[in-house]
Amino acid sequence: MATHNPTHKIHEGRNVKRFREMRGWKQEGLADEMGEEWTQRKISLLEQKETIEPEILLLVSTALNIPVEVFQNLDEEQAINNIVNNNTFDHCNQPASVFYNSSIHPIDKIVELHEEKIALYERMLKEKEEMIARLEKLMASK
Repeated sequence: MATHNPTHKIHEGRNVKRFREMRGWKQEGLADEMGEEWTQRKISLLEQKETIEPEILLLVSTALNIPVEVFQNLDEEQAINNIVNNNTFDHCNQPASVFYNSSIHPIDKIVELHEEKIALYERMLKEKEEMIARLEKLMASK
């Protein structure tokens, strides 16, 4: 059973960091979105704060396009406990069965990456051939 620690507080700064990273933004990017007075250093300090002032949280919310309530209510510890207690790990004999619920199959991802690699290689070969042709044309003109 999940036990909830009543003294555990939600860390709003960590939640800001988590969603900033989910967006693929660096601290500088969030600072740019929040306005001229914001810097990477200020974002770093903000992400360390357990509680963030409401007006600043609203600014972050607008920049990341995420409701203020998400930053105020996302409790990582509680979320992990819910996942662990309600996940298929508790209800099956084979832990690997969790992959059956995944929308991305690992083999499909490997095939996709391989195809991207082949396409990149083909583009590189084409560019090399074009470069050789330009060099030959340049040498012939001299």
